[in-house]
Formats: sequence, C-alpha cells, structure tokens
Amino acid sequence: MNIVTEPKLTGKPIADKPHKRPVRLVRWFLIVGVLLGAIVGGLVFFKFVFLPNLFKEIFSKPPPPTNVNVAMAKSEVIPNLLTAVGDLAAVHQVNVTSDVNGRITDIMFTAGASVKAGTPLLQLFDGPDQGDLANFKAQQRVAQISLDRAKQLAERQVGPQATVDSAQAAFDQATAGIAKTEAIISQKLVRAPFDGELGVRKVEVGQYLTAGTQIVSLTDLSMLFANFTVTEKDSAQLKVGQIVRIAVDAYPGRTFEGKITTIEPQIATETRNIRVQATLQNPDKILKPGMFATTTVVLPDKPPVVTVPETAVDYTLYGDSVYLVGEKKAEDGKTSLTVTRTFVQTGNRVEGRAEILKGLKDGDRVVAVGQLKLQSGSAVTISNDPVPPTPAKPPRY
Repeated sequence: MNIVTEPKLTGKPIADKPHKRPVRLVRWFLIVGVLLGAIVGGLVFFKFVFLPNLFKEIFSKPPPPTNVNVAMAKSEVIPNLLTAVGDLAAVHQVNVTSDVNGRITDIMFTAGASVKAGTPLLQLFDGPDQGDLANFKAQQRVAQISLDRAKQLAERQVGPQATVDSAQAAFDQATAGIAKTEAIISQKLVRAPFDGELGVRKVEVGQYLTAGTQIVSLTDLSMLFANFTVTEKDSAQLKVGQIVRIAVDAYPGRTFEGKITTIEPQIATETRNIRVQATLQNPDKILKPGMFATTTVVLPDKPPVVTVPETAVDYTLYGDSVYLVGEKKAEDGKTSLTVTRTFVQTGNRVEGRAEILKGLKDGDRVVAVGQLKLQSGSAVTISNDPVPPTPAKPPRY
C-alpha cells in the first residue's frame, strides 16, 4: 500500500526533511553584541570623558581654608642660659672611724640623729690606759715634790744643781707620760668631728674594733656642692660667682639656687670637658648628696633676638622651617590669607620659645598650631582660640 496515495491520509512524504532558519541564534548574537557594545562604550565614556571631567571639576575648586593658630614673631631679650647635668655632693661628709684598736664598751648615739661637733659617739675599753694615767700622775706628784725640795736646797746652796736637774727630768717624764696616756684615752672615745646627720650604725657593743673600721657616716646637709661639666667651647663664658639654678627629680617644678665657687683650671684631655663646682645652701635639708641634678648657669644677657613659639618651628633633617602667614589678593579684589613655607636658622630654645637667627623679622606672623594640614600656598583662616601652652617636659627616669 502507498501511504501517499491513500485519500484519508494527509502529510508530507517521510523522505522530505524541513529546512528551518536559525532565527533564535541570530537574535541571541545580536543581543549579546549590543550588550557588549554598550558595556565597552560605557567604559570608554567613563574613562575618557566622565572621569577627566570629574577630576577637573574637583581640582578646579580650591580647598577650604585651614583653621590655624597664629603667633607673632617678636624681638626680645631672652635669658642666656647654659644647661648641664651633674650631681650633688656634701661639703662635709665622712665615715667615722677609730684611730686605735679596742673593744666597744658603749655606743652613745642613735642612728639618724643630728649631732654637734665634739659629741661623744663611741667608747672603747680604756681600763689599762686609765691605770697608766693614774700611775703617771702619782709619779708627777712625787717628781714635783722632789723638784721643789731640790730647788730650795740649791737656792740655799746646800744641795747640788745636778739634783735639781734630775728632779726636773723626772717631773718632765711623768708629765709626758700623762700627756701620752690622755691622748690614747681620747682616741678611745670617738667624737663627731663636725655638725651633721648620722647614718646607719655599723657596729655593736662588745665588738672588737680595728682601727679604720667604719662606725657610722656623718653628713653635713646644711651646704652642698653641685658638680657638673661643660664643654670646652662653653668654658670661656663661665666665671666664679655666677648664679646656678639646680633642679632635681625628687622635687619637680622646684629650683634651688647656688653660685659657682670653683672652676677646674685644666680641661680633661679624654672628653674635652671642664669640671665646675657650685655651692648652694640647703636650709631645709631636703637635698641629699648623690642626687642627679640638672644645672643651669645664668650667663650675661645677649642682644635682642627674634623669637617664636617653639611649636611654630618644624624641625626636620632637611632644615628647620616655619609657615609664614601673608595676604593674597584674588582677581575679584578680595583678600585672603595664605602661608609660605620659610626655612629659618634656629638657636636656643628657652621657656617654650625658639630663637630665630635668620629667616624672620620682628612682626612676622607664623602658624603656631595646625601645620600638619598645610603646604606652601595653602589658604588659612585665623582661629580665635589662644595658642595652647607649651607642654611640660616629661620626667626623667
């Protein structure tokens, strides 16, 4: 049977295959192409049109002025000071010892007490010496009687002169024995050599003490030395009698005043420094020998110099600089404040102010606070807030 020739059957022959067009695939490629073109075009527009215009708009606007504190450079006479470090030493300080050997029989002082010169401190056993003293005194009395009798006989020309001479020699021997024994006895009674404060007791009753053994320390705190060194360059500025201000860590914020009393006549060849000694009174006895001290010598005043607050100076390896405040007139006639970085030569820094040896003149306005946000040419506005005080120096440890 032929299926095609059947009247009730419809359709196409099996051998005829349909030919369909790839409409969906072409449409997909068109959509993808349009999207890629849009993306590439957007990127090109963003990079070469939008961003340049954005940056141009941003950088074409001047940054807002920076609010800063301004200080005036002024010419003034500042203290001429020379600072050095040293230590304190007692004018009178000694370790009390005994001149002779002996056993301790009595300790007559209290550790830490204040004593006067000549106060008995310690007694060594002196029994045999006391016996020798009594013996020599007895011999002296007998020799005195014999001498008087011999002189009377010699005056009446009854006795020879040789008897007088012998009696005189015996008397002198007894007197010398007394003096020697009394000296030995006095050596065994140890006394304070000067007024001062006693330290820690180093001996005990009954201890056999050899000559030179330390008994106790004795220090006179009423007057102290401040010993310090300065460089060879600064030695020419020093003179005996100059005032020295002394500061110690134990009493921060407080200064003690003394005067230079001794300047070493020669400079140390190893360090090229010269040793200086000042003397200061210590009526309250609060300063102690051995304290670390910062000494400041008050030198004669220098001519006036230009100074600015120490915070205004930017210290760098490339040089010291300040931001100088000036006025700038715009095209529209308006005046604004700008800063210019100016390199300066600095000197000493005293009490929160820095010497400007070169680069500024009296009356110049400089930025005292707020330099971190500035560069040369930046616009600024002046803050009404006062310039903060210079921070206190940190303590030394």
